[in-house]
Amino acid sequence: MTPTRPTAFALLLVPCLLAGCNTLSSPADAIAIGRVQGTGAQSPLLGQTVTVEGVVSAGAKGGGWFLQDNGDGDEASSDAIFVAGNDAGDRIVPGDRVRLRGVVVEQARGRASRTALEQAQVQRLGHGTVTPVAVAEAVADWERLEGMAVRIQAPVLLADSGDLGKHGRVLASVGARLWQPTERAGPGTEAARAIVADNARRQLWLEAGGGDGELAVAWPEGLAQARSGSRLDGVSGVLDQADAGYRLQLTSSPSLAAAPRPQPPKVAGDVRVAALNLENLFNGDGHGGGFPTPRGARTPAELSAQLAKHVAIISALDADIVALMELENDGYGRDSSIASLVDALNAAGAGGAHWRFVDAGRGPGDNAIRVGLIYRGDRVRAQGRPVTMEGGPFGPHSRAPMAQAFVPIKDGRVDGATLVVIANHFKSKGCSGAEGDDRDQGDGAGCWNATRTMSARLLASFAIANPTGHGRSLTLLVGDFNAYARESPLRAFEEDGWRDAFAVAASSSDAPNSEAPYSYVYDGKLGRLDHALLSADLAKRLRGAAEWHSNADEPESAGYRDGGAGPWRSSDHDPLLLGFDLRGR
Repeated sequence: MTPTRPTAFALLLVPCLLAGCNTLSSPADAIAIGRVQGTGAQSPLLGQTVTVEGVVSAGAKGGGWFLQDNGDGDEASSDAIFVAGNDAGDRIVPGDRVRLRGVVVEQARGRASRTALEQAQVQRLGHGTVTPVAVAEAVADWERLEGMAVRIQAPVLLADSGDLGKHGRVLASVGARLWQPTERAGPGTEAARAIVADNARRQLWLEAGGGDGELAVAWPEGLAQARSGSRLDGVSGVLDQADAGYRLQLTSSPSLAAAPRPQPPKVAGDVRVAALNLENLFNGDGHGGGFPTPRGARTPAELSAQLAKHVAIISALDADIVALMELENDGYGRDSSIASLVDALNAAGAGGAHWRFVDAGRGPGDNAIRVGLIYRGDRVRAQGRPVTMEGGPFGPHSRAPMAQAFVPIKDGRVDGATLVVIANHFKSKGCSGAEGDDRDQGDGAGCWNATRTMSARLLASFAIANPTGHGRSLTLLVGDFNAYARESPLRAFEEDGWRDAFAVAASSSDAPNSEAPYSYVYDGKLGRLDHALLSADLAKRLRGAAEWHSNADEPESAGYRDGGAGPWRSSDHDPLLLGFDLRGR
C-alpha cells in the first residue's frame, strides 16, 4: 500500500518579517523539492544551487531543520529536504513558511547518504502547516519519504531498547517483528535475501531528540522496562537518514501498550527435560571472595541475585533434568559453581530439595565455561558415569559435550526407558581469531560456521556410538548450538536423521506452545540459537516442546545487575522445555 500524501498545505500567510528577511529570487525560480531529491539514492542536482519553498516541519537533532513542500506529483520522490545551515540562524522555527537558496549536497550517513541543502540563504514568507504522510504498512523504499513528516498507522513494535539510555533511541519494527534470515532460510539463498529486504522495510529507529539537542518529546512511561514486542501507538515524526539506518525523529509522544510477561510453559509427558544458558554463572572462590569474577557477578550481592533468578526459572519449569550452559569450569567440589546452584535450589525447597548434579570429575574441557547437567533425584536416576568428548573443535572453540544416561524412577525403582541426554555449547559467532573458512562468508551465518558444522558432525558420530553404554535409541542433543535453524550445523544434524523437537511438536495436535519458536533476540531480530534434537525413536515419544520467553524479550534492566526481581532476564537466552512419555515401559 502506498503511503497517503497530503494534496496541499493549509497556509496562513503573513508579511515578510524584515528582521533577518533576505530578498531572494522570485517565486517563479523555485523548483519542487521532489526535483532536488530525485528518485534515486542521490540527488540528480548534486552540487548545483537551487531555490525551493516550503514549510519547516521540525528541527533536527544536532542542528539544522527539515523543509517540506506540497509535492511534485511523483510518489517516487521525497517532498522534503534537510537544511544544514542558514543565515537566519535560530530564528527559523517549525511552522515557518520560507523560500531558500542553497547548494545540493549528499551527507554521509553510514552506508547511505542524506540529501541536504547547505550554504542556505533564507527568506521567511509567513506561516503554514505540514500534514504528515499516513503510513499504513511497512514501506518498501523509505528513501522516497526522506525528510518528510509521517504518521505511522501500522502497528509499531518495540524491537530493542538497549540504546535508550545512551543514545536516546529505540529500534522498532513496522507491522510485524523482525526475524534472523537464517532462522527461516538457508544462508545466502534468495529466500534469506528476501527476509533481509523485508526486515529493511520494517526496521526503523525512533529518536526523541529535538533540534536543540534536548529531549523534544517525552518517551512513554515504562518504555525502559518494556519487553520487545510491546506496541507503540501514535507514532509520528520526521523521517531521516542516520548512521544506523532510517530513523524517525519524533514530533509527538507515542503511547505504550506493554507486552505482558508470559506464564511458565506446561508440556505433556511423564519426564520433562529443560535447557538453560546461565549467562556466565561464576561464584568467585565459593566462600564469598574472588570478586569481581572474570565473566559473571561482580560482587557477592550480584551472585546472590543471579542465583535467585536461576532458582526461580528452574523451579517454575518443573523439569526432571536440566542441561546447563555457561557454567564456570571450576570442578565439582563444594565450592564450585554447579554445587552453589544445586545448593541454592535445595535451600529454596525447589523440587522438594532433591536436586543433584552430574559429576564428570573434571571439565568437561578446559574452556573457562562448560556445560553441566542437574536432575531431580526423586524422579530420575543417573545411570553409570557421564562421558565427555574432547579434542578437535571441542575445547579451544566449541565447549566439550557431556553425555549422561537417565532412567525414570518411582519409589526408588526403575520405572521406564533409559534416556541419554547430551548437553552442548558450540562456538559463538564472534569473529575474534577466525581464519580461513571460519571467517564471515557474508551469507548471514557469521564467523566460525565451519567449526560449528564440524562440531555437529562429530557430535552426531559421538551420539550414535552409544557413548554411555546404556543405549542410543532414545538420545537427546540439547543446548546452545550458536547457529540458527537453517544454517549448516543444524542441516548437518537433519541430514543425519536427527529431528528438531519443535518441528516434531508443531506437527502434533498435542503441542499448542510450539508455533514460531525463538530463544534469542539480537539487534531486534528473533531466532533460535538453542535447540533440541531427537533420535528417531525419541521423536515418537515427544509429547510437547515449548520455550519460556522469560529472558530474550526482557530489557537488560530486568537482569540481576540492575536489581530486576523475579525470574526475568536470568540470561540473554530463553529456556526450553520438553516432555516425553518414558515411564512404565
